[in-house]
Amino acid sequence: MWIIIAIICAALAAFLYNYVFRTSGPNPFDIDTREPLKPLVTQKKEKNKVLKQGFLASKVPEKLDAIVIGSGIGGLGLAVLLAKVGKRVLVLEQHDRAGGCCHTFTEKGFEFDVGIHYIGDLLEHKPFRCMLDQLTNGQLQWEPLDNPFDQVVLGPPENRRTYPIYSGRNRFPDELKKFFPGEEAAIDEYMRLVKKAGHSVWFLCLLKLVPVPLAKFLVYTGLASRLSFFFRMASRSVTEVVNELTENNDLRAVFSYIFGTYGNMPKDASFSMHSLLICHYLTGAWYPIGGASEIAYHMIPIIEKAGGAVLVRAPVNRILFNDNKEAIGVSVMKGQEEIHVHAPMVISNAGIFNTYQKLLPKELQAMPAIQKQLGMVKNGAGGLSIFLGLTGTKEDLGLKADNYWIFTEHNMDELVVTYLKGNREESAKSVPLLFAASPSAKDPTWEERSPGKSTLSLVSFANYEWFEEWKDDKVTNRGTDYKELKQTFCDSILEVVMSVFPKITRDKVEFIEAGTPITNTHYIGAPKGEIYGADHGIARFSAECSITMRPQTPLKNLYLTGQDVFVCGFAGALAGALTCGSVILNRNLHLDAIALAKKTKRVNTKKLE
Repeated sequence: MWIIIAIICAALAAFLYNYVFRTSGPNPFDIDTREPLKPLVTQKKEKNKVLKQGFLASKVPEKLDAIVIGSGIGGLGLAVLLAKVGKRVLVLEQHDRAGGCCHTFTEKGFEFDVGIHYIGDLLEHKPFRCMLDQLTNGQLQWEPLDNPFDQVVLGPPENRRTYPIYSGRNRFPDELKKFFPGEEAAIDEYMRLVKKAGHSVWFLCLLKLVPVPLAKFLVYTGLASRLSFFFRMASRSVTEVVNELTENNDLRAVFSYIFGTYGNMPKDASFSMHSLLICHYLTGAWYPIGGASEIAYHMIPIIEKAGGAVLVRAPVNRILFNDNKEAIGVSVMKGQEEIHVHAPMVISNAGIFNTYQKLLPKELQAMPAIQKQLGMVKNGAGGLSIFLGLTGTKEDLGLKADNYWIFTEHNMDELVVTYLKGNREESAKSVPLLFAASPSAKDPTWEERSPGKSTLSLVSFANYEWFEEWKDDKVTNRGTDYKELKQTFCDSILEVVMSVFPKITRDKVEFIEAGTPITNTHYIGAPKGEIYGADHGIARFSAECSITMRPQTPLKNLYLTGQDVFVCGFAGALAGALTCGSVILNRNLHLDAIALAKKTKRVNTKKLE
């Protein structure tokens, strides 16, 4: 009996080894492609030649190897990976500029980032940094934020408490202990759980790479939970875990504060997802020098060099299939005309809901396998953004290269529930949670590009249903009631900003505008105004859902990439691209990136010697 079990275990181990370390396909990380750093391009016209190439049938490259729907980082990242092994890829973007949530826009002389606020895990020669260097040929540079990089603000102005969050594997907990004497054991245990869960995420990747029958075996036998602490903690909420650690309400809030980066209040959030974010910033936080548009600007030329293209104003209205239910291309709307573009492979970065519910023919939408996937997920929370253009330098306004997480009190679950269940007009008057950051203060090139000006990006959540009645109106003319509701949000949030940043006064406000969930639907194609794709609640991180949400779809030659494949955010969407690329190229690109990181570190170490 034991011999049979041993044989089965050995066979299973050999099978897993084959898929974890498979190297049969071409390797986009085979060589270090970093080039000498070129001067920063600040002229909008020059950048727009790359970022705003409009769709025309005549611009579509011949003999395409793949079509990617959506130019967010999950789509661009995958296109670059394929381009680096000689694939000719066409990326199609419905907006008028490439980048997805990495794009920027300018109003009244102020440049605003729409989604990139800070990125972690970018120490030199670490795999994530190495991967980004390769995806941009070393042209994308990063500026570290201040330390502390986050400030957690709790309570009303008359009883406000501020807790700084420091980077550093030891400094982060050590600084917390200074603010919470007597809670050393709770802080140490929190760090132990966070690190153990966060560092076990490799098993999530494994389940998405191995064949479905093997993945199901690992899940339904319970081995996935036994072998991975990530899955063991995935079913536990942040609230449940932190409440077991301490009775101190402020410390509970500080343990939980970063839930805004994935969109679920602590009682609905998976502790494993939460752990990923805490681990992501343990070594620091960074911002792209020159602004978020630099990301797409340095990726697109690599796609073009391989014979591909990134074309905007190219709304895909459906994916084309042959009689065998194999994806063979897409249909793009050019005015009232449909233009068909063919390729042997279609990869969607448009998200699972857009892909399955809008781009598939009705008969394919109805497939049980498609409906099963849709039934396992739901739309994420709607995002609300306020863009503030200010007169004055960062010194004048008291702005630093850090972020503020502002809460009206420590009871975060109750705050969010009351706010989202409230009447929209009343909720607009009192937004209980707010992320505030100054892109201009983080970017060392800003003062030269926009002297005497500053920007502040403010982010919270809002129900899509609060704005749904205006979703079909023209984006620039949605009526007086819509504008009044937006203005109420702006006014109440501005009051919070002025109380936290006393040097910011109304006379310094030169520009203010709100982006609502239906704004997100228009500009980034989010079906319900969500900014993090499919909901990142506890159900999303069950082992069963994890093996179902994978790059391969039930339809041959159709793949998914981006944050719905892995997890949300910039790093999560890139992990989705890496996972999708691993499936397409038949090799583990995660390990390839790690190997190149080690190689470049050794080379640079020898140079220093």
